[in-house]
Amino acid sequence: MMTITLPTHHKAIDITSETCPMTFVRTRLALDTMETGQILLVRLAGADPLKNVPRAAADQGHDPLDLLEQPDGTWLLVLQKG
Repeated sequence: MMTITLPTHHKAIDITSETCPMTFVRTRLALDTMETGQILLVRLAGADPLKNVPRAAADQGHDPLDLLEQPDGTWLLVLQKG
């Protein structure tokens, strides 16, 4: 079994079962509960969320810091609330 070290974060959500546009709606709701500068980890899957969630977050003034591919084929988006 592989151990994955997650980036330091304040909150994490899993939106792998969501479809667009709910992927960003769930991300935005999580960001709305956080303070500026805090880090949100978003676990996502699929081509559309992979493209749209980081772009929509940046359009809203947040900073996509990293996008990490996971062994199970999902991705972890590291966002800093703007």
